[in-house]
Amino acid sequence: MTNIASREAIWLALSQIPPGKVVTYGELARMANLPRAARLAGTVLKQLPENSQLPWHRVINAQGKLSLPASTPAGKEQARRLTAEGVIISAGKVSLAQFGWLR
Repeated sequence: MTNIASREAIWLALSQIPPGKVVTYGELARMANLPRAARLAGTVLKQLPENSQLPWHRVINAQGKLSLPASTPAGKEQARRLTAEGVIISAGKVSLAQFGWLR
């Protein structure tokens, strides 16, 4: 796949995550048919335009932690959006058993 095709596959997979659910970067990559490309998924999310309507906030790391530092504006925004969708965050973590979409 080309870089553009990979990016578009990740965007399409990202658009499928329902409100109130989360996936890990690795799961997002697998959803995009890019197994073992978790870092690529993270890079693509990092490059989303600021006004993107894609639910970037629904992607967390494999340990269930929010990947963005809680003290940053983006980290606060991710926590705010997840909480608004009913996702419970405790000590910077989300229960993948409870809120993981693919579990």
